[in-house]
Amino acid sequence: MGDRSEPDHWFEPLADHLGAAYLRYSFTKGTANEVAFLVDALGLEPGVRVLDVGCGPGRHARALAERGVRVHGVDISQRFVDLAADGAPDGATFERMDGFGLAGGAGAPAAGLDDPDGGILAGMARALRPGGRVLLSAFSAYFQVRYLEDADAFDAATGVNHERTTIKDEQGVDADHDLWTSCFTPRELRLLARAAGLVPEEVWSVTPGDYARRPPDLDHPEFLLLGRRPPS
Repeated sequence: MGDRSEPDHWFEPLADHLGAAYLRYSFTKGTANEVAFLVDALGLEPGVRVLDVGCGPGRHARALAERGVRVHGVDISQRFVDLAADGAPDGATFERMDGFGLAGGAGAPAAGLDDPDGGILAGMARALRPGGRVLLSAFSAYFQVRYLEDADAFDAATGVNHERTTIKDEQGVDADHDLWTSCFTPRELRLLARAAGLVPEEVWSVTPGDYARRPPDLDHPEFLLLGRRPPS
């Protein structure tokens, strides 16, 4: 485990508590479908290099490495990085890193856009080779509002949903944690991509474990943005 007296991000204590229990949640069970879609959408072949930002316990990175893809996963949680690295296949490496580190500092804006999410996407764009592609998953603001249970939980000004939830660790011990979820519309994702220097190519509506080339709708909880760094 890395040395730190205080967490850098609200997600770290949650991940420390969850540990491997994270992989018990249903949304993690669709790895085979998701990785097959990633390989197809990004045109991945054995030997290519992939950066997995927010890799969690490494389920996508490890599955890609088993296909011969060289993957480096980064995540804010050292606990998740340790889980990902334990017994990882050849070609998969992992490192604790805040996504803001890719942007050159916490909350760095993308091309003048004062938005921390844009800063992370700008860092991802800089990590691409010219002509390289990025595939970004993001929560759907449409879905979040349509199925909103607590009207006071969603901040319409920022598009961030807050909830208090109980999670279990590997031994079944409960702990209460706050969750903050940033939600987006397809238009926002395209604007963020352009501000980061990417050419947005597609936005698809998906559900974890059911990735497909669907046009944006109100019925699926996530969007996938496919963008490309222009050739130099």
